[in-house]
Amino acid sequence: MKLIATCTPAGSITEVAGIEVGHFTDARRSTGCTVVIARAGAVAGVDVRGAAPGTRETELLHPSNLVDRVHAITLAGGSAWGLDAASGVMQWLEENNIGLDVGFGLVPIVPAAVLFDLPVGDANIRPDAGAGYQACVAASRNAPAEGNVGAGAGALVGKLFGLARAMRGGIGSASITVDGITVGAIIACNAVGDVIDPATGQLLAGARTPDGSALLNARDAILAGLAPQSLLAGTNTTIGVVATDAILTKAQAHRLAQVAHDGLARAINPVHTMSDGDTLFALGTGRAGRSAGMLLLSTLAAEVTARAVVRAILAAKGLTAGAMNWPAACDLARPAAS
Repeated sequence: MKLIATCTPAGSITEVAGIEVGHFTDARRSTGCTVVIARAGAVAGVDVRGAAPGTRETELLHPSNLVDRVHAITLAGGSAWGLDAASGVMQWLEENNIGLDVGFGLVPIVPAAVLFDLPVGDANIRPDAGAGYQACVAASRNAPAEGNVGAGAGALVGKLFGLARAMRGGIGSASITVDGITVGAIIACNAVGDVIDPATGQLLAGARTPDGSALLNARDAILAGLAPQSLLAGTNTTIGVVATDAILTKAQAHRLAQVAHDGLARAINPVHTMSDGDTLFALGTGRAGRSAGMLLLSTLAAEVTARAVVRAILAAKGLTAGAMNWPAACDLARPAAS
């Protein structure tokens, strides 16, 4: 029997039944947060591959621990300061009667992960509880905006040879439906490495040549003996959420988060470095009413993760902040003026 697959060009994580997404983008500088809401709760897992993560409530997601459902995931800029956004998400969820009933009230379960965007504008401006609350207010089942919004507002990629030679990152989403099961992802890409389109092998964004006019290709440069700059740990990071409407156990959600990192490895090089805090969450809403084979789910999870990274980069816009100019992929793709 042949499975039927559908993948629209603009597919997003909100194609997964039971998932809503909202962004808050700060008007004062390029930073913000993104919330992925599962009002009815979702079985969740997480896998942290980067060596310098900034996270909250990840230990409770281990398969051996008690709580197996979450009500939202918060992704934010602002480095560790941005973890405060999850408090605002909790407030909104409580006000809307969403959370774990502990007998004395509802406790919303809201894991979170952050990326480092402090070089982009005034570092004293970062997502807080109010930002998380506003992201919830904005949440819907509509396809979320992509590029430099929410957690991807201040994202940069390709910092291996210095911040001045980096380019714009961003946030993107994708989904695929096979045999009635949908898997989607939303990824905020702030990687130290370059971004490649796995479908074509084309280098899309990353470290630029010394004059800034073209892509360097960091992998080839390192293999040729060019030493990357020393980087402060945690000043990068790709974070995101993979979700499915299939029924998952907690162990399966944990595994799905693990294999979703294969998608990062296809689209980012190098990835999972000592300077990145790469963290992916997995959610299972169960709204399809049935389970699916882990081989199928794993294949789809890695694929939508890679596609979401590519979409984040292609939707990004260039930015000038002070003396820094960070072009986007679309800027370097423009033909030279005659």
